[in-house]
Amino acid sequence: MTPENEEELSAVLAERRDPVLIRGGGTRGIGMEASVLETGRLSGIERYEPGALTLVAGAGTPLAEIEKALAEGNQRLAFEPMDHRGLLGSEGEPTIGGIVAANISGPRRIQVGACRDHLLGVRFVDGSGSIIKNGGRVMKNVTGYDLVKLMAGSWGTLGVLSQVSLKVLPESETETTLLLPCPDVATAVSRMSAALGSPFEVTGAACAPREGPLTVMLRLEGFEESVAYRAQRLADQLGDLSLVSDRDESRRIWREIRDVSAFHGTTGDVWRISVKPGDAAEVSSRLEAEALSFDWGGGLIWALVGEGSDLRQRIGPFSGHATLVRATTDTRTRFGMFEPEPAPLAAISAGLRERFDPRGILNPGLMKTPAHA
Repeated sequence: MTPENEEELSAVLAERRDPVLIRGGGTRGIGMEASVLETGRLSGIERYEPGALTLVAGAGTPLAEIEKALAEGNQRLAFEPMDHRGLLGSEGEPTIGGIVAANISGPRRIQVGACRDHLLGVRFVDGSGSIIKNGGRVMKNVTGYDLVKLMAGSWGTLGVLSQVSLKVLPESETETTLLLPCPDVATAVSRMSAALGSPFEVTGAACAPREGPLTVMLRLEGFEESVAYRAQRLADQLGDLSLVSDRDESRRIWREIRDVSAFHGTTGDVWRISVKPGDAAEVSSRLEAEALSFDWGGGLIWALVGEGSDLRQRIGPFSGHATLVRATTDTRTRFGMFEPEPAPLAAISAGLRERFDPRGILNPGLMKTPAHA
């Protein structure tokens, strides 16, 4: 099923009674057995207004096409979405609809927010074939249901996106990355917290082994003089560190962090764990992981573990959630991809799915975790 436009998409879903697997660029396999509904034909930048910092595009538009257009206007998607292909060994092209549907957000989230915070409007088709529009092309306060935020992170279980409207931001003049070796995770989290709590506008705070020792990486962006001043002040505050002042090299470092490049070409399962930064050291010590990488000041932990390991059982009493990003089909079936929801939230989620997908045909079961997991 490859609808050419929103009207065809509506007609397909209005007649459909069997489950469908919604696929954009096919870069994030979700391990479901169902007929595939392709959204790649719903493509193209429909409106780009650099002066208004807004862009409207079909959901099937490749991310590369959007980034190219924005670069020509010296602008960018500030939430720097991750490219999963290296981690998952997948092919295809990431699409903007898939990014919105999964709320994919990179290292800059600590400063500018997630993908959903840059989403101005959506058009989508629900499970009964109805075409729904919510939001617009500018930031404003509205009454009623905020379906824009609801669709971000719903993974196609409430509707199939056909169009998205996004807020974009100017590209930075330059950037610098500060590298600070640390003896352990607790010290690294403390250093990242200090940097993020400073007035020096840190736009990235990550930690991973780098050529041996555990290294904190801090990113500063903006005008050249401002970046140089803030880098010196942070160096004075944090102590002995080194600088990566070349913009291209700094960007390469943060692409590697964004895409978890350290885990590319490895074997084993990969989990994505969100916790309070202050809990990162204790949580990571419980994971028995083969490798770890930290982002968002310690609030995001990437863990590489042996096949078939349920990390949710190891986190213990700490609040947070764990998502199974890479695993065999058998492991996905046993554990599910997402953290089980508390009963009240599960009831709300079920009610929303009943409202927007009454026949239960859109990526059914994707966001449910097996009871025995």
